[in-house]
Amino acid sequence: MLDIAIDGPSGAGKSSAAKLAAAKLGFIYVDTGAMYRAIGVAALRRGIDTQDKDGVIAMLPELEISLAFIEGEQHVLLNGEDVSKEIRLPQASMAASHVSALPEVRAFLLDLQRRLAAENDCIMDGRDIGTVILPDAGLKIYLTASPEIRAKRRYDELIARGTPQDYDELLKEIIQRDYNDMHRETSPLKQAEDAVLLDSSDLTLEQVVDRICALAKEAMEATA
Repeated sequence: MLDIAIDGPSGAGKSSAAKLAAAKLGFIYVDTGAMYRAIGVAALRRGIDTQDKDGVIAMLPELEISLAFIEGEQHVLLNGEDVSKEIRLPQASMAASHVSALPEVRAFLLDLQRRLAAENDCIMDGRDIGTVILPDAGLKIYLTASPEIRAKRRYDELIARGTPQDYDELLKEIIQRDYNDMHRETSPLKQAEDAVLLDSSDLTLEQVVDRICALAKEAMEATA
């Protein structure tokens, strides 16, 4: 059994690449960022300031976050409701940045994440997978790209979804998200010492997927 941990900043293409690589390898894909986004959405729906620590923590016992795999696609359920589309809106991204900084929120999701990895060959992506969630993962990858490239990708993605947003504002949000993720007290974003650095700035999605699959096959052969 092989667990692959993919970490990196927001907008680096972790989710897209991990999802496609998992399909090629026959692994399940676990998007941990989606779980934090779901908690952020829950707070926004309740009118809770996502930087209100006490308010967010008090809400947690009321939440049930789960994953459903439908035709190979991961769907995120919040108290039984599929919120897979809502969690991809820009406001959910910043909300996730706020709530994910709370140790109580991270502990709330930790058991679910580790259980999924223990029971399956999986690719899991997030901010602290290789450093905290799966420190013994058989393969660790740190996937990154320049802030400008990441902002342009998000800009194009939102246009395609019919929810356009100003590029400069997206770039500003990404830079702020990077700072938040790298400077939070609990599980800050950083490259694990034994992670492979993969910069996708000048790579297509297909090239990133091919590189992940090649690294996975090397890892499997090494442990065969």
